[in-house]
Amino acid sequence: LLEKMADVSLKEAALIVGVVAACYWNSLFCGFVFDDVSAILDNKDLHPSTPLKNLFQNDFWGTPMSEERSHKSYRPLTVLTFRLNYLFSELNAVSYHFLNLVFHVVVCVVFLKVCKLFLDNRSSVVASLLFAVHPIHTEAVTGVVGRAELLSSIFFLAAFLSYTKSKGPDNTIVWTPIAVTVFLVAVATLCKEQGITVVGICCVYEVFIAQGYTLPVLLDTAVQILRGKGSIPFSMLQTLLKLIVLMFSTLLLVVVRVQVIQSQLPVFTRFDNPAAVSPSPARQLTFNYLLPVNAWLLLNPSELCCDWTMGTIPLVESLLDVRNVATLTFFCFLGSLIVFSLRYPGDSSKTVLMALCLIVLPFIPASNLFFPVGFVVAERVLYVPSMGFCILVAHGWKKLASKSVLRKISWVCLAAVLLTHALKTLHRNWDWESEYTLFMSALKVNKNNAKLWNNVGHALENEKNFERALQFFIQATQVQPDDIGAHMNVGRTYKNLNKTKEAEESYMIAKSLMPQIIPGKKYAARVAPNHLNVYINLANLIRANESRLEEADQLYRQAISMRPDFKQAYISRGELLLKMNKPLKAKEAYLRALELDRTNADLWYNLAIVYIELKEPTEALKNFNRALELNPTHKLALFNSALLMQESGDARLRPEAKQRLLHYVKEEPQDANGYFNLGMLAMDDKKDTEAEAWMKKAIRLQPNFRSALFNLALLYSQTGKELMALPVLEDLLRYYPDHTKGLILKGDILMNQKKDIVGAKMCFEKILKLDPNNVQGKHNLCVVYFEERDLIKAEKCLVETLALAPHEEYIQRHLNIVRSKIASLSATEKSSLPADGTAAVEEKKKSFQNLKEVKNEQKTTQTTVDNNKGQLENKKRTEKNNMDKETPKKSTKEIKDIEKKRVAALKRLEEIERILNGE
Repeated sequence: LLEKMADVSLKEAALIVGVVAACYWNSLFCGFVFDDVSAILDNKDLHPSTPLKNLFQNDFWGTPMSEERSHKSYRPLTVLTFRLNYLFSELNAVSYHFLNLVFHVVVCVVFLKVCKLFLDNRSSVVASLLFAVHPIHTEAVTGVVGRAELLSSIFFLAAFLSYTKSKGPDNTIVWTPIAVTVFLVAVATLCKEQGITVVGICCVYEVFIAQGYTLPVLLDTAVQILRGKGSIPFSMLQTLLKLIVLMFSTLLLVVVRVQVIQSQLPVFTRFDNPAAVSPSPARQLTFNYLLPVNAWLLLNPSELCCDWTMGTIPLVESLLDVRNVATLTFFCFLGSLIVFSLRYPGDSSKTVLMALCLIVLPFIPASNLFFPVGFVVAERVLYVPSMGFCILVAHGWKKLASKSVLRKISWVCLAAVLLTHALKTLHRNWDWESEYTLFMSALKVNKNNAKLWNNVGHALENEKNFERALQFFIQATQVQPDDIGAHMNVGRTYKNLNKTKEAEESYMIAKSLMPQIIPGKKYAARVAPNHLNVYINLANLIRANESRLEEADQLYRQAISMRPDFKQAYISRGELLLKMNKPLKAKEAYLRALELDRTNADLWYNLAIVYIELKEPTEALKNFNRALELNPTHKLALFNSALLMQESGDARLRPEAKQRLLHYVKEEPQDANGYFNLGMLAMDDKKDTEAEAWMKKAIRLQPNFRSALFNLALLYSQTGKELMALPVLEDLLRYYPDHTKGLILKGDILMNQKKDIVGAKMCFEKILKLDPNNVQGKHNLCVVYFEERDLIKAEKCLVETLALAPHEEYIQRHLNIVRSKIASLSATEKSSLPADGTAAVEEKKKSFQNLKEVKNEQKTTQTTVDNNKGQLENKKRTEKNNMDKETPKKSTKEIKDIEKKRVAALKRLEEIERILNGE
């Protein structure tokens, strides 16, 4: 009969599906809000690249369980469903909300099956419908992280249903359902911790429902046994055996769970749960008062709030507080129900007892009874307790409807409750559309919670509305003056508004609110780990001032002294030490951070940057490769490792460098630097057509890209397309009129190809105007004078050039040639420049040939390849690279080795412009 009663018809299931769909269809249009951001958007455990084993090593938010900042919420099966969502739709919120809606339908149907064990069909449907539409469930259903409640509830109810089949004919034990129950309890617990409380419900069911005992009967039996007047009945022994198996299994689950959290409770602050850190009797009075508050939310869910922490519910600090009346009333009502259900036999008392079990037992983990929790009130934790509440309401409605006088009124009231609850749920769903709508709706209910003001500020901050965000952050500091996080938010927003003085003042206030270090007492036990970021934020702010770098370093060291495992402090200090030109100390900082987290690709990348500063390119490349092993799409590691391979001069590394750059441009298709460096690689490989195509693509993306413009012009000049180089040089000099190498190349082309001596002379004169000591420009101007047949001026010019570079043999040789010509003309007084025009032209050619000689003759005037990505970027560093920052130059030996392979005169600029790494 029990099995038959528990069957759910297709019509009933269809009704539930329709009602749930009508109430929650608009949840599909909501995004990721509040805790969804941490659990979904910021959780790397969802990504297919993350090993599955990490789900069983990390908490619900993706933080390793071993870390102190972990919330110790171990729900790997729930995270696994998030990962499946990500696999099919990545971060499309619709699929996540849809799956939550489906799970809620499943819970409602299974709950209907449970209700039929204790209620008639009509009352069971009423209870299930009330559960389906109750507004208190919007946080669990519409909030994606509420899936933990939904999944746990499915297995929670399934475990209970399985246990109800453990009683065989003649009160025998059927072990298979018990084994299934234990398994389902374990699964429910892996979805959310409260799943384990179903064991208590099974125990109560076994004693008072399955065996039919009442409290007086049990007491009489116990008294008889203690007096030696009787023995334990066989049926009671069987019951004890089943209870022992259940309790032993539960104990085993608890032991495993304690091992998982490594015997550490999560760290919460007084802002999360003020009563937990309050003295007696405020602590006990407040915790007891929270019980009627939760009951009232079930009775009257008109004012719902996503966050009940901080000052939402003021502490009950005195016995004279009027709120104690609510507490007393609640306990009196609850006590009377418990007495009725345990004392009297009959179906009604059994129904009330099971309803009370569903209300009380699943709520115990959130009640602060055994350990403090990180919230004051949380609507989502009422998801399972509301099942018991709905059974009580349905049972009461059945009693009223059975009386002819109240039948119509009871039906009207029921319809009104279902309709108003459904409309409230539908309306409440829209609050979860975005973070701004959610927190603004919460502020309508409660204006004394600084966290809500902060969260509205965060939502506006994400929209870059810093001015308005600042107003909410300041309001948060006024509501809760000692809220460290609120002052940090004010400081950060001032920084975003470029008000550094005000930002520093806010950070200093936050810092002054930090607890003082007490010798021998663990710092983290008294403050939220994220509050230590005040030291990081303040140091990051003041280190922009070069004169305060030591002060910033002191702040980082202070944070590390408070928490030696504070990884971010080591990372930030490493960046600062690099800026202070202390690469060895930076290396120590990064190595210490890597001891704490060897799976952080950014750390390996930063260490590679340190090795570059230490002139250890081989080690740098190893660390770049390690970063890419951990994160194959690490864009900066892809780019800079390719650049390092390119700079090594090792032709064997060029194919891999090209592959990494191709991967980089796939990840960053709008970054011209990727295409530019592909062009440089192609030039190294003598693939001129390919190089031209890459350079042009870079210029299309960034028309004023000086490196690409100059090197494209250089490429044309090297491949006999000097006239094509001129318009490119014109563009370059339009953007950068003072580009010395561009002027030299343009003058060279005008002199040799266009025979435009006047134009060439203007280029070289402009160079000397910009830099009177530019040997190359000065020497080229001397050649122009020679071309103009002004030997006296050419001689004077070469003497001045030789004074600038007395060790340059080619200048001395050219000066001797000019003086020889002058002496020859003076001696014969017949020689004329036209008659010796060929010699003059030859000398001009020799001059320009020497002008094009390579670095071993022009060490002081060498030019370098423009490369505004030459200095390796560091994502973790705040300072930006200058486009024209010089990088370490190649040794003379390296240059000579290259010169041997490049003998053509025009290779001068190619070698100098392409081998070296930046201006």
